Amino acid sequence: YRSRAGGNEWEALTHGLPQSNCYVNVLRDAMAVDSLEDCGIYFGTTGGQVYGSADAGDTWAPIVRDLPAVLSVEVQTLQ
Repeated sequence: YRSRAGGNEWEALTHGLPQSNCYVNVLRDAMAVDSLEDCGIYFGTTGGQVYGSADAGDTWAPIVRDLPAVLSVEVQTLQ
């Protein structure tokens, strides 16, 4: 979900993410953002997947699958 109204309104961000039979958690330390415009967002799951969005969450794509549980994610922006 994303809010651009201070939490008063929320929109679901599901394009490119599993919609059924997906029972994983995302831990607080397993989400990171980069400093680019549009903001890149990345998260890892307890099921061993890492997903990324290069457009502030509008669309998502898997980066890697079949890892052990992802407990933290770090992002380094190279320029």
